[in-house]
Amino acid sequence: MPHSAVVSARSDAQLIASNISVAFGGSPVLSGIDIAVTPASRWAIVGENGRGKSTLLHILAERLSPDSGNVSRVGTVGVAEQEMLTTDERTVGEVLRESMADSLTALANLDAASEDLVSGVAGAEEKYSVALERVEALDAWDAERRVDVALDGLGAVSDRSRILTELSVGQRYRVRLACLLGGNHDFLLLDEPTNHLDRAGLDYLTERLRSRAGGVVVVSHDRALISDVAQQILDLDPTPDGRPRMYGDGYDSYRAGRAAELVRWEQEHRQQSAETAKLREDLSRAQNRLVGSWRPDKGTNKHQRATRAGGLVRNVHRRQQDLESQLLPVPEPPQRLRFPEIAAASGPSLLIADDVAVEGRLNGPVSLNLEAGVKHVVTGPNGSGKSTLLSVLAGELVPTAGQVRASRAARVVLLRQESALPPECSAGQYFRSCSGVAVSLSSLGLLRSRETSKRIGELSMGQQRRLDLALALSRRPHVLLLDEPTNHLSIALVDELTEALHATDAAVVVSTHDRQMLRDMSDWKALDLEGER
Repeated sequence: MPHSAVVSARSDAQLIASNISVAFGGSPVLSGIDIAVTPASRWAIVGENGRGKSTLLHILAERLSPDSGNVSRVGTVGVAEQEMLTTDERTVGEVLRESMADSLTALANLDAASEDLVSGVAGAEEKYSVALERVEALDAWDAERRVDVALDGLGAVSDRSRILTELSVGQRYRVRLACLLGGNHDFLLLDEPTNHLDRAGLDYLTERLRSRAGGVVVVSHDRALISDVAQQILDLDPTPDGRPRMYGDGYDSYRAGRAAELVRWEQEHRQQSAETAKLREDLSRAQNRLVGSWRPDKGTNKHQRATRAGGLVRNVHRRQQDLESQLLPVPEPPQRLRFPEIAAASGPSLLIADDVAVEGRLNGPVSLNLEAGVKHVVTGPNGSGKSTLLSVLAGELVPTAGQVRASRAARVVLLRQESALPPECSAGQYFRSCSGVAVSLSSLGLLRSRETSKRIGELSMGQQRRLDLALALSRRPHVLLLDEPTNHLSIALVDELTEALHATDAAVVVSTHDRQMLRDMSDWKALDLEGER
């Protein structure tokens, strides 16, 4: 693997990965990846959990060697991983100085060269010229200010004396991200950079990634960040031919291209399935005729039987060959979310909340009148009572002020923010054992049969979240309450969920921080728990 560059290359920087393939435990994770990053590039890498996004980022950073393919890089790179060491005893100031080490060294060398120039030391002019060029290349004069601006923009700890081990995970992450955004690397490789950021931090991150003079590669499930920043998208999710897909022209182009390919994929799979079924039927008929040839009509001689049987055997072999050639399959396409049909409940109002409040958890009064098809989105900072309000509406928490009245015929269902599934039970068995289930698990398009047979503890966080969603939808709710429903779900599924929520006849209340979902629900009734009601 090439030695990492240590000198900024500016406009000459490039990062190229060619035909990258990686397998873990004999199972392919990445295959045939080609990506070229320039100083003007804004790449997003997307895909379900386990598709190799973080692995690819490590390969681009030359921290991991691929099984095949190669990476070449000219220029410097800064990397922000999801996980951080919790045993780092450095102070914030030490971390910041280390991130600016090149700039601080360049400034020190320029000061020394200036003194030599004043003192008339031989060769001082050349030494000064080299030092000045290095300072200008790094924009070193502005290094500390850039980091301070980034600390402020991200809401990070700026007290240089604080020790990292005394900070929360989110605080440590913001300090590290500020070092990168305030730095001067040719390329930034960021793994889920929106974790631990509030709204102001998200806005600052977005602006910096859009405006910085250097290439960016982001691994993210944050659709708003991808929409606002990414110009090119590398999709690692399954495709009909097993190769990754690249989309230009931003997030809208990706969504349209992915949707069109999925339609073609489903059509090709249906066509192949029909052709395979016909070939199986033809083979079965040929086999039946072959069996019948050994029981010819009375009076048929041996020669006639042998001649007829040979032709039938050849026919069976031909049918088998046709079937085997057909079984070079178009793989099964990804599932699509399918909302159950919901019969209308009687009465104009399904659920009414009158001036409700919960002491210490939800400042009131909050009032809602939920009729069939009415859609509300609840916003507000952490701690403002969004989850508490949904629990009150679901009848799981009694308000300390006000009251909630639900129609006797209305099925009210809450999808909680955190899962509480039993890890030792199989997904399918647990689903069938839950009361109120009115539709089959397979009909919802959320889990495949091989996943439903697993213990819940063996499922990924995304698969467990899909099971939670399936349980909520299976009750065919008239009132659907969703608390941060996009947590752990893939980009494709969140898009499908958003479309289904718009289309359903159920009353819906969604609490979310997801910026793209908030944009997609901009025509819904808004309830801001920190604003006017």
